[in-house]
Amino acid sequence: MSVEGPVTAEEDGAGGKMPLLDHLVELRTRLLKSLVAIGIAFGVCLYFARPIFAVLVQPLVKAGQGKLVYTQLFEAFFVEVKVALFAAMMIAFPVIANQLWKFVAPGLYRQEKRALLPFLFATPVLFTIGACFAYFITIPLALKFLLGFQGNVGGVTQEALPSVGNYLSFIMQFVMAFGIAFLLPILLMLLERSGIVTRAQLISARRYMIVAAFAIAAVATPPDVLSQFLLAVPLILLYEISIFAIWFTQRRRKTGAETAPVEPLEEV
Repeated sequence: MSVEGPVTAEEDGAGGKMPLLDHLVELRTRLLKSLVAIGIAFGVCLYFARPIFAVLVQPLVKAGQGKLVYTQLFEAFFVEVKVALFAAMMIAFPVIANQLWKFVAPGLYRQEKRALLPFLFATPVLFTIGACFAYFITIPLALKFLLGFQGNVGGVTQEALPSVGNYLSFIMQFVMAFGIAFLLPILLMLLERSGIVTRAQLISARRYMIVAAFAIAAVATPPDVLSQFLLAVPLILLYEISIFAIWFTQRRRKTGAETAPVEPLEEV
């Protein structure tokens, strides 16, 4: 009976060592492809910048505000450029993530690839959920609160006249903040899988997470209490969901290890 040799790194899914220069060349190739994808998406989105911005202003229209102004001649033009760039980054994200994976994957073992792939696919899904949560729920509530200060104040009419630049910054800040915030479960599960933190440590750090959630919300959202509250509460809920998800995955890994068949030793 023949003796099987040890499993090589190539058979296990990881290639050999690559010189530093080859790494830099590979990184340049991946960056160039990502930039080309962003450039193509930007050109298309710039052509459709006004229809895209028309979608972004719908929460403002539904809140009862039917006018946007621009006080500088070039402001409206740069708003369309920012809208196109923002949309291009969203569209090109799958290509960017694919290029990042192709750059990292050759240095990973097969088990590491299997562990990271679900997180890679879940990232755009959770980001989209967070952006939709901001667009359909958080932004309308915040606009209704902020526009509620209009009216007669001491005989003077107080009217909101938001500019196109300020409104775009407002909605982009919300969308990005909630999209990134909804990636918290992925971050915590990756930290747990890599052994940096444990589920027990996350449970014991709950009180600190509450304080950190409100601190992050104060930085990432406009300076009003309602907007900060609308981001801090989902962050706390996502933290609790992450703890449950870690417990569930740990239980599955433990069950899989217990039920895995044990191969008998072969005589040489």
